[in-house]
Order: sequence, then C-alpha cells, then structure tokens
Amino acid sequence: MIHPTAIVSPEATIGEGVKIGAYSIIGEDVTIGKETWIGPHVVVDPHVIIGPGCRIFQFAAIGAIPQDLKFGGEKSYVKIGPNVTIREFVTIHRGTEPGGGITEVGEKSLLMAYTHIAHDCRIGKMVILANNATLAGHITIGDHATVGGLVAIHQFVRIGNHAFVGGKSAVVKDVPPYVIAAGDRAILHGLNRVGLKRYGFSDQTLSALKKTYRILFRYGLTLNEAIERVNAEVEMVPEVETFIGFIKASSRGVTR
Repeated sequence: MIHPTAIVSPEATIGEGVKIGAYSIIGEDVTIGKETWIGPHVVVDPHVIIGPGCRIFQFAAIGAIPQDLKFGGEKSYVKIGPNVTIREFVTIHRGTEPGGGITEVGEKSLLMAYTHIAHDCRIGKMVILANNATLAGHITIGDHATVGGLVAIHQFVRIGNHAFVGGKSAVVKDVPPYVIAAGDRAILHGLNRVGLKRYGFSDQTLSALKKTYRILFRYGLTLNEAIERVNAEVEMVPEVETFIGFIKASSRGVTR
C-alpha cells in the first residue's frame, strides 16, 4: 500500500506487501523487498537496495550522495539487509569508488534514532547502533556488535564481532572482537562477558578468551610478543583465532 501523498519513481521495484507512508519519496533504481514498512517523510534516494521485512521510521534518509569531496558522481549503492530496523532521522550515505562503491547494513540490525552512517561503511548482522551513534567513512563493524549512544567513530576504524562500545566514547583505533571499549579516547575495559554469555558462548571458549585478553593487554608485552605467547599457551578455539587474526590485520592500531 502506497500512501497517495508519497512519490514513488516508476523505475523503482516495489515488492509485495510493501507499505509506504505519507510524503515519502522513493527514487529511481531503488529495490524494496516484500513486507517492508516505510513510515512518513522518508527519503530513499536512487541506487538503494532494501531487503524484505525492514522497518524504516519517519524522516530517515537513505542513499544520499557521500559527504566526500573526492566523490565525482559515480554510481554507487546502499544495501540494507533483511529485517533491519531504521528509526527516526537516521542518515545512510552511498559508497564511493575507492571504497568499493557500496555502504552496507547487515540483516536484523537496529539503527536507533539519529544514527549517521557515512560512505563505504560495512555493518555486520544483528548490530545495534544506539541513538546518535556517528560513523565516519570506511568503518567496518562486525556481527553482533553494539555501539552505545553519542559514540563517534573515526574513519577506517574496525569494530570486531561481539564488541561493546560504551556511550559517549570517541573511537580512533580498532576495537578487537569480544571486548568492551569506552571513554574519550576509548580504552579497553575487559571482555564483553555479559554479551558473550547471552549469545551462548561456552565456558571453555570464555576461559580461552579471558586468558587471551590478559596476555594481550595486561602483561605489558608488545603485541607481537603477546601473540606468540597466546599461540603457545592458549587453547586455539575459533574465537581466539578470530581475536588474533583481527589484531594482525589492523592498520590503524588497536585500542588498548
């Protein structure tokens, strides 16, 4: 059902059961999956793909051109996965050619009011971005991560799987998976134990991650020394491998 005051481009592809609210604008080259609900006063610019079952609340703006002075008008996209909830006044910008041409939000994520996602960000599945979370360009956030309200994240930063970033934090370096980071500038505050238990991590895995964290960040070792010690002393469950792999791949440096 499309409200009579909504403006929908004839070149948009609208799935079955889609509802579009009053005064919303849907541009050309937009695909909206079935059973998606779009509230009033939403703007979906061209080159946006929205998966099925999404809920997009009033005054959200999706697919605007990047706020990047190098952007030359090239074709790029926003892709929203299935069953994503986008609350009021959220803004999501298209990608740029240097960043791969796409900004992406994974399935079942929740973007609370006034969240801003800049160009070329990659948001994993089941991510929570609380009110006023602000992401600069080229940021990657892993699956099941949570970013608190009023958090500002520097461009090119990576946030690992199951990480938790506390409210009002300024994040300028990579945040490893499975940890809590908070503060201005953000520092680590241990494992995200409550979150990991909620997701059903075993006691064996939690023990291995706890030992890995201590060796990496509490023994006063360089990261290379700590990684060698983890390899020698810690049971190499998949989550520990993910932890170590994330750190090895860091180019901005790791929050400690």
